Amino acid sequence: MASASRVVVKSQFKLPKAQFKMVQSWGRACGWLKRGQMNGRILALIAFICIETIMECSPCEGLYFFEFVSCSAFVVTGVLLILFSLNLHMRIPQINWNLTDLVNTGLSTFFFFIASIVLAALNHKSGAEIAAVIFGFLATAVYAVNTFLAVQKWRVSIHQQSANDYIRARTESRDVDGRPEIQRLDT
Repeated sequence: MASASRVVVKSQFKLPKAQFKMVQSWGRACGWLKRGQMNGRILALIAFICIETIMECSPCEGLYFFEFVSCSAFVVTGVLLILFSLNLHMRIPQINWNLTDLVNTGLSTFFFFIASIVLAALNHKSGAEIAAVIFGFLATAVYAVNTFLAVQKWRVSIHQQSANDYIRARTESRDVDGRPEIQRLDT
């Protein structure tokens, strides 16, 4: 009677020291990311409120664009913040949430920067427009920091995913029981 022996593979794969430190410090950066998202959301809301207090404008296109950007950034970042805070993103593993957060912060940075420049160029020197421009540039800076942190988190997740794929591939290649075409020499 042949005994069924199982091959146990211990992983020898380790992250390089610099990446390991990055993974360790990512827990701290994750807290900063949530705070940064909240700060970006607050600044987007303040910029939106400032732009909504403007009663008159002659070329209104820049104002409307800024209004759209600030409102969109507020809503999308708010939805993502709720998903991440309540760990609802764990229920939908098919979506790459790190990449989703990176795209959101990157696009918000870009569009807030463009909208702030356009509003500053078409500024009518009213207090609400000046305040909206200032808060727009502050939101741009906060979203830029969040973009940097999201890039770091995305890079770490890519390295972890490739490490997991490597370990899984090595384990599957050594799994003799699952491959009947390989003859066992110890039987």
